[in-house]
Amino acid sequence: MVKKLSYNEAIEEIEQIIAKIENDEFSIDELADKVKRISFLINYCKEKLRNTEEELDKILKKMQE
Repeated sequence: MVKKLSYNEAIEEIEQIIAKIENDEFSIDELADKVKRISFLINYCKEKLRNTEEELDKILKKMQE
């Protein structure tokens, strides 16, 4: 069973990977994979934010009716 990633968990993972990159903790062989992972996580977070914004807009519109 795959655990669904929360927004906060994704941000935390991005921060951890960036810290390790800054401290040269990854080999050159690992670096491309970690950058790909960061790209995936950023896109995931953007989508979560977009979905949340759309949901909030719907709720606010209903409240105004």
